Amino acid sequence: MALNRILVVAEFFAGAPLAASLELLTKARQLADTVEAVTWGDDPQSVAAPLGAYGARRVYHAGELGGKLPGVPVAAAIAALVQSDGAPDAILIPTTYDGRDIAGRLSARLDRSVLTNVVDLVADDGALVSEHAIFGGTEILNARFTGPAPAIFVVRSKSFAAEEADEATTPEVIAVTPGELGAADTATITERHVEERTGPKLDEAAVVVSGGRGLGEAGRYQLIEELARLLHGAPGASRAIVDAGWVPYAYQVGQTGKTVKPTVYLAAGISGATQHMVGMKGAKHIIAINKDAEAPIFSIADLGIVGDVQKVLPKLVEALKARS
Repeated sequence: MALNRILVVAEFFAGAPLAASLELLTKARQLADTVEAVTWGDDPQSVAAPLGAYGARRVYHAGELGGKLPGVPVAAAIAALVQSDGAPDAILIPTTYDGRDIAGRLSARLDRSVLTNVVDLVADDGALVSEHAIFGGTEILNARFTGPAPAIFVVRSKSFAAEEADEATTPEVIAVTPGELGAADTATITERHVEERTGPKLDEAAVVVSGGRGLGEAGRYQLIEELARLLHGAPGASRAIVDAGWVPYAYQVGQTGKTVKPTVYLAAGISGATQHMVGMKGAKHIIAINKDAEAPIFSIADLGIVGDVQKVLPKLVEALKARS
């Protein structure tokens, strides 16, 4: 039985909705008769169209925040909406820095628990059952709310595919105000830093090339970057070499890093710890290069190459350059 109404927290960056928000709108359409969104910042009419394309029938707009962090005002606006317009069956929030801040504050305002690290949602007898990867992704835990609506879920990115609705809607845009916030709303954003990159974003790339300890030393990571560039992909990394300081945390793939679902994932010198595999096993095609024939990564690889990455990667780069 489908739910009646689901509210999705939709984040925007540089005028476009985050992929994680579009993924949640897509999933919400499969679970509920009515999908709504709450957002903030840009002109309300400009944000309505892309959300309507993914099935939002109504967009609640919390206004221009004037450089304030969204956690306090957006959580307060959602709480006011729930109290004035009735509670939706569920509220879906992406696992972003702002999303987690909103979820925590909303939990306190509504006196509701929050289920986090959600990787799937299933409708069951008029309620949602959430799935959570535990023990490094080796087990899946099912959970459900037993208290009053709304159920609040914080969902990992790439848990669902973002797909436009068969018929785009023109959402009704409704302004919502958070009311008096007091001293809690005094924090402001003083400066933003956008990480420099030359290729696609790691969590949106169709091809991801990741390196691990098997590379031997930090200087050899340039082979990963060069191979990613030749394949028009993004470079990634295992936690081991991030912790070693070879590459920034933004490159990390895995349970405590980014979750990726590219068309091709190439793991070079990565043994395949469970914590890494939970962040990339959803890739359509997985290629593994490792000198240990018993490495766990081969258990999920579509193509495995048993060999030293320090020898295999230069040959692969050479071959790709010759073809281009």
